[in-house]
Amino acid sequence: MTTMFARRSAVLLACAAFGFASTAYAQNKTIKIGVLNDMSSLYADIGGPNSVAAVKMAVEDSGLKAKGWTIDVLSGDHQNKPDIGVNIARQWIDADKVDAIADTPSSGVALAVSNLVKEKNAVLLNSGAATADLTGKACTPNTVSFTYDTYMLANGTGKALTKAGGDSWFFLTADYAFGHALERDTSSVVTATGGKVLGGVKHPLNTADFSSFLLQAQSSKAKIIGLANAGGDTTNAIKQAAEFGIVQGGQKLAALLLFINDVHSLGLKTAQGLTFTESFYWDLNDQTREWSKRFQKVSPKGAMPSMTVAGLYAEILHYLKAMDALGSNPHDGAKVVAKMKELPTDDPLFGKGPLRADGRRLIPAYLFEVKKPEESKGPWDYYKLVATIAPEDAAKPLEASDCPLVKK
Repeated sequence: MTTMFARRSAVLLACAAFGFASTAYAQNKTIKIGVLNDMSSLYADIGGPNSVAAVKMAVEDSGLKAKGWTIDVLSGDHQNKPDIGVNIARQWIDADKVDAIADTPSSGVALAVSNLVKEKNAVLLNSGAATADLTGKACTPNTVSFTYDTYMLANGTGKALTKAGGDSWFFLTADYAFGHALERDTSSVVTATGGKVLGGVKHPLNTADFSSFLLQAQSSKAKIIGLANAGGDTTNAIKQAAEFGIVQGGQKLAALLLFINDVHSLGLKTAQGLTFTESFYWDLNDQTREWSKRFQKVSPKGAMPSMTVAGLYAEILHYLKAMDALGSNPHDGAKVVAKMKELPTDDPLFGKGPLRADGRRLIPAYLFEVKKPEESKGPWDYYKLVATIAPEDAAKPLEASDCPLVKK
């Protein structure tokens, strides 16, 4: 009896062990990605549901499902509030076992989530947040930024306009981490290029009435009014500047961060002549056109992709490529990011380019100007290319980086 009981116990233990091993193996082929962004407010058109659509496209295009991987995509609205963003990310990582947080427009949210991701050893795939601090003094082994940053914007638009004679500036700045970083980086470029910063004013996020801020900018007599904001804040400021006749009065608006969705909202009559910097435009080449037309079909509003949506697609593709190279999900964010930096990046939207030690991907940037209405050949034909900025000029040099991961 004792022997029979022992044999049965051994069989049950073996089956349990086999079941546990099978479950563990299955889990290693499972990935969860949480898309965390603004789903309902001033940045919703830039990313929002469009970002979710781009992530799902990347999952399908990666080919990992055919290799036996299970990939789930979650989404959450951080409402542009760091505490809400961190609470969602914590719930995802702790309870839902999410491996990577993606997108994170709003630099304040991104910086807070980056700290949490490092603590939990998950991954932050940033495409939406612009602050260069994510790959600078606040860099971590768990965060990568693919698409752009405030250094790129400053060295594109800021330098070009100053060299073209716009040598006096006044800033209208969104009063949070992104706006502060963009004003800081652009001011440095303006003064280094021989210009002067005459002053500035900070406005709350999601401002409806810019009249008092615009009057201060107008009275400064600065040649350039730098809009260190984004999304709805930028479009509202531009519309109200037109009402005040600021451009007609001889001052020029510099939209330091402008997206195609903003131009679409403004219309070419209002937006014409604006100069700005981006790293992606749907009509750049055959590959960007082909992908963008595919994306437009799955976009909830039939929109063309913004720069950050395109960057997120490319970033997710590379993340999944790293997972595939690892052979299974190690549930170790730092290890996955290290593999992402080891592998060469190559995608149809941005081409080839290294992912540096500081987590910044090197890609070209482009100085664009918004077309006049009569220059446009149809819907979404909004940009004309002014200049191409080499990848090594679009990102802060590593030797000047204050990222603790960079060895000097």
